[in-house]
Amino acid sequence: MKNNLFLIILLLTFMGINGCYFQSNEADNNTINTKFVSSESPEHNHDFSGEDSHEYYSTTLTVKGDVRFPLTLTVDSLKKMRTIGLDSFNIVCQSGAVTDKTVKSRGVLLKDILEKASIAQTSHKDRNFYIVAKGNDGYMATFSWAELFNNPTGENTYVTYEEDGLPIKEKGAMILNCTNDIKTGPRHVVWLSSIEVNRVK
Repeated sequence: MKNNLFLIILLLTFMGINGCYFQSNEADNNTINTKFVSSESPEHNHDFSGEDSHEYYSTTLTVKGDVRFPLTLTVDSLKKMRTIGLDSFNIVCQSGAVTDKTVKSRGVLLKDILEKASIAQTSHKDRNFYIVAKGNDGYMATFSWAELFNNPTGENTYVTYEEDGLPIKEKGAMILNCTNDIKTGPRHVVWLSSIEVNRVK
């Protein structure tokens, strides 16, 4: 069991650091095709058009999966929680290239949101969970329970809703940022729409 758990966590970490999943609509049958693309691929970039923003924009964030209290959050919901101001930082892709630079922003720690939803642990030793943050464009980033609740990453992973004192518009109402990653790009999720908690099985 421990070996299987180690392999699953290793796989999730590889997915979060070295690439992303990109989903595209098939024109013929309206099905979704999921393929693995490197974070160095042209498909993983931060150039947004007005059309993209309109297609992927979401005003709500759902928290679901193995939680006691599923949530549907809005920017107003986040503002009622403990909010934190962030300084600007670079978005760095896996190749080391700087693809974007954030401005001063404000948001809520992801772990505070998860504590509000209450992960369905059976005891304090029940920690075998992973968390998937997903954007409306299909892009996903993963975290382990230990990263968020027993690691400095938990104090550096935010759902932001404001930039330079103004609501975020071009990249969705909410964005997920992990500021202490060496390569910040792979876990920078724009058009954020859902946070799903899953138990490792």
